[in-house]
Amino acid sequence: MKLVTAIVKPFKLDDVREALSEIGVSGVTVTEVKGFGRQKGHTELYRGAEYVVDFLPKAKIEAAVADEHLEQAIEAIINVANTGKIGDGKIFVTNLEQVIRIRTGETGEEAL
Repeated sequence: MKLVTAIVKPFKLDDVREALSEIGVSGVTVTEVKGFGRQKGHTELYRGAEYVVDFLPKAKIEAAVADEHLEQAIEAIINVANTGKIGDGKIFVTNLEQVIRIRTGETGEEAL
């Protein structure tokens, strides 16, 4: 089992959720986050004054995925989140040692 964490532009959130749902990933956790990478923020004009926005709004999507669905999940995220412009985001994949469903006590992939 793997934990797939994707940082994407906020307006791509629904597209990513739908794409993951289509391949059988049933549960995701979404967090509104702020950050920057190579994009390094941008400048904005407010009431005639220019200021720098260092941290840009992003959506962080986390999904526990069975090993056999991992490549499909990664491809689905890349296909729908890619705009071809800087700041499209990143995908991180980490190992999951154990998953336990609290309500039923199921463990492992049955808990997904």
